Amino acid sequence: MKVSADIQAFMGRLGHGFAKPELLLRALTHASIASSTRPDNQRLEFLGDRVLGLVMADALLRADKGASEGQLAPRFNALVRKETCADVARQIDLGAVLKLGRSEMMTGGRRKEALLGDAMEAVIAAVYLDAGLEVARALVLRLWGGRLANVAEDARDAKTSLQEWAQARGLPPPKYVTIAREGPDHAPVFTIEAQLASGEVAQATAGAKRQAEQAAAKALLTRMEGQDD
Repeated sequence: MKVSADIQAFMGRLGHGFAKPELLLRALTHASIASSTRPDNQRLEFLGDRVLGLVMADALLRADKGASEGQLAPRFNALVRKETCADVARQIDLGAVLKLGRSEMMTGGRRKEALLGDAMEAVIAAVYLDAGLEVARALVLRLWGGRLANVAEDARDAKTSLQEWAQARGLPPPKYVTIAREGPDHAPVFTIEAQLASGEVAQATAGAKRQAEQAAAKALLTRMEGQDD
């Protein structure tokens, strides 16, 4: 099967040349453009989610043989959550080759976190079906890269940790204030300020309000813990 130059370039960024490129094309096809002759990527997304979960669960067990289930679970969730999959998708510019209907294209579908995360899972499934589990495993571990090594820190919920830090010092829970909301409706950018009753603040900017809150909480917590040392 002959594929276009942009799909060839994407396979290069992905690091896998498909023996069955039709699998990749299906993985990149959103429901908004699917038809009876062009199936969407939802079934592949279902499978890819499970392949990713297996790879990450196994990798976490191998990386920390002494960790308890309670320690492993939040690390696992941080590695397989939709936001992480979308980050990996952006890393390889998956959005550039997504097959979308006109309505999704007009509303910024190539940048939407949910669409990117779903498509990344579908692509993982396509690699698995094309070349087997070990090839899919190697690809996932390569693309996820340092996220696996740093996940113990990344998995810590910064908002919860900051609230616990404040309560331990007799302070009320932190507040999160939206300082700015910029960009079009389909691709907003939020600037959030985390505030402690004692007057300390920290700001962060992200494409999702929850992510900006977490980043602001992490920045403020890091600063306050540094003062405790």
